[in-house]
Amino acid sequence: MKYAQDIAEATQDIFSSMVMLDVTPGEPFKRADSKLVNSISGIIGLAGEIKGMLAIHLPDKTALAITTAFLGMDVEDIDEDVCDAVGELANMLGGSIKTTFDPGGSKVQLSMPSAIHGEEYAVDCLTNAESVTVPFAFNGQTFLVELQISQNN
Repeated sequence: MKYAQDIAEATQDIFSSMVMLDVTPGEPFKRADSKLVNSISGIIGLAGEIKGMLAIHLPDKTALAITTAFLGMDVEDIDEDVCDAVGELANMLGGSIKTTFDPGGSKVQLSMPSAIHGEEYAVDCLTNAESVTVPFAFNGQTFLVELQISQNN
């Protein structure tokens, strides 16, 4: 699937250098309009010649493990620190993916990252968008990185 390799490489690079975790990508797929359950999502919007979003979807337990590794301190509850950490991961992933679309840096803009958390919610961006989701695993934990885009011609 288009952009899956870019997502896999960006995610592995960011996690190994910033979070100090080795993550393994799985088989890319197109995520259905399924709800996310007991999860947190970090989302960053793309605008300009490419519009859409990049999101990282983490089950609560995975979000706590990643935030603990990222911040270097034990985190036991989904709180502002976790939301900030997940938003920052989305920001770093968005910045990395942006260079795939816009090596010169002037044709695609990124929004401020945001994070949402809940017992059950949906994340959808564009109808008829190109979409790819790459699952990742580490230490028995899993999470998803999703890209939804449409190109302005």
